Amino acid sequence: MKKFIPNALTFGNLFSGFLAIGLVVNGDTKNAVTFIFIALLFDALDGRAARVLGVTNNIGKELDSLADIVSFGVAPAILVAFTFYEGLGIYGLMLSGIFPLFGCYRLARFNVTPTSETLKHFTGVPITLAGGIVALMVFFSDSLNIVVFNIIYWGLAYLMVSKVKIPSFKKVAMPKKRTIFMVPFMGYILYLGVMSYIHNKPNMLYVIIALCLIALVDAYFFKPKRSKNVKNIKVIRKNFKIKRLIRKK
Repeated sequence: MKKFIPNALTFGNLFSGFLAIGLVVNGDTKNAVTFIFIALLFDALDGRAARVLGVTNNIGKELDSLADIVSFGVAPAILVAFTFYEGLGIYGLMLSGIFPLFGCYRLARFNVTPTSETLKHFTGVPITLAGGIVALMVFFSDSLNIVVFNIIYWGLAYLMVSKVKIPSFKKVAMPKKRTIFMVPFMGYILYLGVMSYIHNKPNMLYVIIALCLIALVDAYFFKPKRSKNVKNIKVIRKNFKIKRLIRKK
């Protein structure tokens, strides 16, 4: 059963991306952005869940990449085609479609990179980060200059395939007993997404707040494990201080 949990989260990522695309086609771009951020949450949890449960495998890695290209490559590109590049017709669709091509190459390069290296750092900006930024820009498209958007949009596309080193936080420990804290936040964001769609009221602000809360919980509870050497040094220092106090007495 536990082997299915990470894959279920990955499928949640993929399905959220699919719903985002469907909403864009139906003209509901604001709620489409909400579902891209829901996909981002699923993506943040599936890898960690796999490492905590000890069920990491190549199938999960490939599934994650397939879901990411849909949710953070294709979905944001379609958002851009129907907002910033809407007036360009088929040419706007072609231009926006270059973004997922860069993202696809970045994911392929990631999949052939040794795991020991990906645990330390990412090479190029992750497609999840790039797609999330694009979705956020679309959400604020009414107040964002098209020139500024193009600079950021194409800059992100280039950075995905660049050799820029981005720190990886995969080694941050995630205690099994504390993973339950993530479940309420998960349900909360899913609830926001569903209610946002039903009532046609984008709750993006609340989604961002929930993501920030998750980041705070993650930073507070999921701290890196200390090495045994550091612990041994502290024990030695403590014993040394006790011996000194005994000698003085």
